[in-house]
Amino acid sequence: MTASPEVLLTRRGRASVIALNRPACLNAINEPMVQAFIAALRDANADAATAAIVLHGNGKAFCAGDDLTAHEPPADLDEMAMRARVDVMQQVSREIMFGEKPVIAAVHGWAVGGGFEWTINCDAVIWSEEARAFFPEIEWGMFVSGGVTALLPRLVGPQRTFKWIMGGEHLDGRALHEAGLVTEIVSTGQHLEAAFALAERIASRPAKAVRSLKRAINLLERDRIEAAMAEETISLAASLLDPEVAARVGAFKGNDSKEGM
Repeated sequence: MTASPEVLLTRRGRASVIALNRPACLNAINEPMVQAFIAALRDANADAATAAIVLHGNGKAFCAGDDLTAHEPPADLDEMAMRARVDVMQQVSREIMFGEKPVIAAVHGWAVGGGFEWTINCDAVIWSEEARAFFPEIEWGMFVSGGVTALLPRLVGPQRTFKWIMGGEHLDGRALHEAGLVTEIVSTGQHLEAAFALAERIASRPAKAVRSLKRAINLLERDRIEAAMAEETISLAASLLDPEVAARVGAFKGNDSKEGM
């Protein structure tokens, strides 16, 4: 199976295992990771031996969000070109939601920004009890992605969606489980084994029926999600070219912080 430095793809039994692999920066997202993640998801979905996909992060966290230390778009990049770059990132969410195989996120440490959004895209989420999540994008003057502007209002209601995204409050497994965004909370360090156990249960079911179930759950929502993602792409691309946002990010890099978005 394929592998890259940023994203590793292996197999355990009937599960394809995708590991975000930038542990030194808490698996913060950069362009090579996005490209490798898309390729890994496509390979796993095309693999006849795979019944389910388990997604996790190597090191101390699931994913710290966008790598702000790499946030420096070319000076001559216009808004349409930036939208194209953002849409590549959005493709990760499409592959998770609309691919044939169920995707199980096994989350520990932090799930931040885009990393948090990827968990919301998954079919099941196993949450280690110490893990936390939040949306920092609005604080930076940026915008969320992954279709969460369509998914979250349906799942948790518009007021809670606004509060979580606008406020950037830190959320634990209990809050997310009560909101219907986490399938199961497990003891610290047990998230991967619990995800593999769920993958084995999925593998015990007829594959065609599982594929049909995933398709039925997501199909009717696809147009609405795609419309939301198109609006997210426009807003996020504009923010990434905004000088005020660049100044905030520059101050962040000047402070030599390790936290992503």
